Amino acid sequence: MFDVLKIREDFSILGRQVNGKPLVYLDNGASAQKPQVVIDAINTAYAEEYANVHRGLHLLSSIATEKYEGVRAKIARFLNAASEDNIILNSGTTEGINMVSYAWAAPRMQAGDEIVLSIMEHHANIVPWHFLRERLGVVIKWVDVDAKGDLDPEAVIAAIGPKTKLVAVTHMSNVLGTVVDVKTICAGAHAKGVPVLVDGSQSTVHMPVDVTDIGADFYAITGHKLYGPSGSGAIYVAADRMTEMRPFMGGGDMIREVTRDTVTYNDAPMKFEAGTPGIVQTIGLGVALDYMMDVGMGAIAAHEADLCRYARGRLDGLNWVNVQGQSATKGAIFSFTIDGAAHAHDISTVLDKKGVAVRAGTHCAMPLMDHMGVGATCRASFGMYNTTDEVDVLIDALELCHDLFA
Repeated sequence: MFDVLKIREDFSILGRQVNGKPLVYLDNGASAQKPQVVIDAINTAYAEEYANVHRGLHLLSSIATEKYEGVRAKIARFLNAASEDNIILNSGTTEGINMVSYAWAAPRMQAGDEIVLSIMEHHANIVPWHFLRERLGVVIKWVDVDAKGDLDPEAVIAAIGPKTKLVAVTHMSNVLGTVVDVKTICAGAHAKGVPVLVDGSQSTVHMPVDVTDIGADFYAITGHKLYGPSGSGAIYVAADRMTEMRPFMGGGDMIREVTRDTVTYNDAPMKFEAGTPGIVQTIGLGVALDYMMDVGMGAIAAHEADLCRYARGRLDGLNWVNVQGQSATKGAIFSFTIDGAAHAHDISTVLDKKGVAVRAGTHCAMPLMDHMGVGATCRASFGMYNTTDEVDVLIDALELCHDLFA
């Protein structure tokens, strides 16, 4: 049974005060807090077991290597990937998407080729494709969301033309909370011979994800949103796409042999993991995934669905709050503005005085902001440890904002 109060006991930071008020942490879309088991694992790794991985024959290196490499299988299980060999470890979604851009897309694209994106994409799933636009003449085709913030999968499929080489789409908007039907998009794109990259930064922390069922060619995740350390993450790559990729970063671990005249590469996925990795960060990510899987992704999703319904009802009762995106498939992420002259930064500052931590700005989604016609919003994003009582604190703080700025 899901017990949010018991879960909160695992996150010591939630017991602190901010500006004399109990912390209400609603900035999970940017980065989640860490349970004590993750913090303990990091401390142990540095204090008792630290060494570089893979080539050391001494005890500490063996321990570090075993724990580090064990995370690959945990990620495969978390995503229901066919094999741990489909998992490339990295620093997070941004590195994963850039790797696809350099290692898979750049070698096979030329001027006039197209990449289809939704207007909801995070900059991490936009800028790498702009690199190809600038350097190769690749064309970016945009698909808009409707007035509710929904992305029609058929509109994405319809945007695929003879020159389309890739579809890159978020699974869950970091601004609107909209959950995208990526399974339908993958099926439709594959029917036209086009692979699909899915940005799973937001989705994987809020709901069960099955990359085999979805059919994604590439699926990127970020550790610091998954209650793990910053600088950790991975990307799932389907086996046939893995064979099509060339190394984009050279160094240790990704080679078998180097001579004056030749280089022989390691097998995938090691072929795409050059240099000393984020050893402790990755170990911490593995512990975070264990924690989430022990709680149960279905239980987490159900709890957050209840939070979402409650928060939506409370926010709908404030007719001077404008919530961006009203999708029926919306997750527990709310971006909003307040009627009047108050800027999102001013609202965030007032909320902070009440101990409420939210994000303010463009949320690394400037094309979406432009599409919505807003310069900036506040964003309250919920996690497994948030409660309906904290929603009430948010509402009280918003009412104070309204009184101040009306």
